[in-house]
Amino acid sequence: MTQSARMDTDGPDGSHGTGPRPQGPSTGPAPGSGPGSGAGSRPDAAAGTQRRPAIDAGAELDPVHPVPPPAPAPAVGLTSGEVAERIARGEVNDVPVRSSRSTADIIRGNVFTRFNAIIGVLWVIMLIVAPIQDSLFGFVIVANTGIGIIQELRAKKTLDGLAVIGEAKPTVRRDGRPAAISTSEIVLGDLVELGPGDKVVVDGRVVEADGLEIDESLLTGEADPVLKRPGDQVMSGSFVVAGGGAFTATKVGREAYAAQLAEEASRFTLVHSELRSGISTILKYVTWMMVPTAIGLIVSQLVVKNADLKDSIARTVGGIVPMIPEGLVLLTSVAFAIGVIRLGRKQCLVQELPAIEGLARVDVVCLDKTGTLTEGGMDVTEVRPLGGADGAYVRRVLGALGASDPRPNASLKAVVEAHPAPDADGPGRWRTLEALPFSSARKYSGARFEEDGAGRTSTWLLGAPDVLLPADDPALAEVEHLNEQGLRVLLLAGVDALEDAAGARATALVVLEQRLRPDASETLAYFADQDVAAKVISGDNAVSVGAVAGKLGLPGAEHTVDARTLPADRDEMAQALDDGAVFGRVTPQQKRDMVGALQSRGHTVAMTGDGVNDVLALKDADIGVSMGSGSEATRAVAQIVLLNNSFATLPSVVAEGRRVIGNITRVATLFLTKTVYSVLLAILVVVSQVEYPFLPRHLTLLATLTIGMPAFFLALAPNKERAKPHFVRRVMRYAIPSGVIAAAATFTTYLLARSYYTGPDALDAETSAATLTLFLVALWVLAIIARPYTWWRLLLVATMGAGFLIVLVVPWLQEFFALKLVGTTMPWTAVGVAVAASALLELAWRVVDHRFPA
Repeated sequence: MTQSARMDTDGPDGSHGTGPRPQGPSTGPAPGSGPGSGAGSRPDAAAGTQRRPAIDAGAELDPVHPVPPPAPAPAVGLTSGEVAERIARGEVNDVPVRSSRSTADIIRGNVFTRFNAIIGVLWVIMLIVAPIQDSLFGFVIVANTGIGIIQELRAKKTLDGLAVIGEAKPTVRRDGRPAAISTSEIVLGDLVELGPGDKVVVDGRVVEADGLEIDESLLTGEADPVLKRPGDQVMSGSFVVAGGGAFTATKVGREAYAAQLAEEASRFTLVHSELRSGISTILKYVTWMMVPTAIGLIVSQLVVKNADLKDSIARTVGGIVPMIPEGLVLLTSVAFAIGVIRLGRKQCLVQELPAIEGLARVDVVCLDKTGTLTEGGMDVTEVRPLGGADGAYVRRVLGALGASDPRPNASLKAVVEAHPAPDADGPGRWRTLEALPFSSARKYSGARFEEDGAGRTSTWLLGAPDVLLPADDPALAEVEHLNEQGLRVLLLAGVDALEDAAGARATALVVLEQRLRPDASETLAYFADQDVAAKVISGDNAVSVGAVAGKLGLPGAEHTVDARTLPADRDEMAQALDDGAVFGRVTPQQKRDMVGALQSRGHTVAMTGDGVNDVLALKDADIGVSMGSGSEATRAVAQIVLLNNSFATLPSVVAEGRRVIGNITRVATLFLTKTVYSVLLAILVVVSQVEYPFLPRHLTLLATLTIGMPAFFLALAPNKERAKPHFVRRVMRYAIPSGVIAAAATFTTYLLARSYYTGPDALDAETSAATLTLFLVALWVLAIIARPYTWWRLLLVATMGAGFLIVLVVPWLQEFFALKLVGTTMPWTAVGVAVAASALLELAWRVVDHRFPA
């Protein structure tokens, strides 16, 4: 007794649909598909044919083909009492599933940071020695940290909710009845049922095996599926590619073979992305620059200058605080978190945050035809007998084949719906004596029957015509014509024995029509518009796949490639993949090789799939995308799961990734420009032995109006530009010249003001003039970064400028921020210096674009 399959699977012709997905990878060529075999090569019948005996205990023995002895009664599994005892003893599978960070981790990650510690100490000092307005930067950090925590908690809630929806539910047998339970509820000794596409979630020993083939490649690296028999071991982390069965759990929790690996590899994470590692690199260099500069500033202001002690401390802190790009990490986390929430509303589960970033960098997307371009189900449109075969007899054979498989795939389900088998106890019933489960490596399945209970036996195969028939068979011309119409065609063939596929006799063609996804055409058009190359990779007939892709408007669909003709050399295969768009008769191992070949050419590859034959390719791709209805194995290795099974959701994921990466690159330039000019101003002050021109309140005001508020809006704006590599270089090539120009212009105005103003209030007037220049230059940097302009971006820049103007004209704000322009000569001089600096900024950015392209 085995669980009925719930996942998509390859059809007998090598493509897949809504049934189970029995198929396993192979280190060598699949039967009939190796190099040199060519189209229509005949399979090696001895390769990969694992049979399952019948378990019909009431059958009469056939004198020619004796029936195997009756199978033992199926095990009943644990009783409810035994389960309760094991739970009390703690013998439960308590390994953490892939999930979001804990609430404690989120709070700790946002609060206890290196820069928060530095700013916290400075904040305490300022609260003691200076007015409250010089401590505003501390309140800003508290608010920023709170926003970051709230947004990440919202993202966690979204992810946890979606994870429950998308969680694999293994079927266990308790008290003799199957029940789907959470992986964490499995206990030691549980009897776990397996079907095609199911993941082995704990270690165990096989109790029942019905043609059970297990792929252990993710654990051992060995690509050939392993035939399991009762008594054999199964390891967590492996998955079923064909057949079914059940095993008893012998190790659960952290004792299971793959548990620690799974705990580390599949835990939700915010790290391991170029964006976050790039920001970490920048922060490391900022720290190195900041420490000696801050020490020099402290010595300069407190020891060398004979100013008021509290004022000197305030100006020293005012020089140190803006060196820290404290909002950059926060804004990155918030942008990712909001991205997760937005995608969650579209039923898209992001299992690893860097996947949002990765998909934004994708330039090639490999698509599985069935379940992606087409819907899972299909319909039998025609059964075409060959060679004078009797139509009624053919339909009976098809009905018997459908009844012989307890886990029919999409193709066989369509056959069963069109030609149901006679009642098992009624007249005319056919008994299954032996069955061969479907495998994508073989591309056919079969069974041996006793017909009508009369003792006469016959053996049949159902699968891919170009695999079962020689290249010169006249039936293939008929098949080709049907394939050109986008129809899927199966061959019903009689054989002398299940192992004798080479002697297949064509009896009938079964024509199936696939249902195209209504949104697939628009999605392919989106990828073409975004310069993302789409490659359709399918196990189905190449001509049929090309016809389907052609109906959907895929560029290059008319030039289809039979994967059996692809070269084995990686470079040659990569060239063939660059040249072609549609590939048929692809084996699971070839899918993996094709992903590797594309990556060797520098492509960032996304792979979509929903069947067990896609697992290895999904694992190797830069981004793996699985359908929610896909097999447990595919959902386990994919970074992104489309829970609504809609291929049309994918553009939303791409757009969200591009928005996050493109916008963070923009705003990072703002933050780091401030860091550069703050460090340079401090160095110039130390070298010149003058008072630092700003109090903390001045730079808090400038940072809020030219960086903090606009950065928040810019980070969440739409951005369709494909993400580019070398984040650090692309940001610093603009931030360094911008920061240098801003610092030079500000210090020039400050020195001019020092020579112009005299008297006890001279320093305040000098500070106001320098602040005006720095604000205008920083506002121009914002104006450059906000391009290309839209109405709301122009409004954003204008609003920030208006905000500063209000501070300058409202008396109580002048006093609060210690900003008062004295006279007309020096303020206009400050404006003139800022205008010259802005012109220099424009020139510098153009030179950088020309000399140092991204």
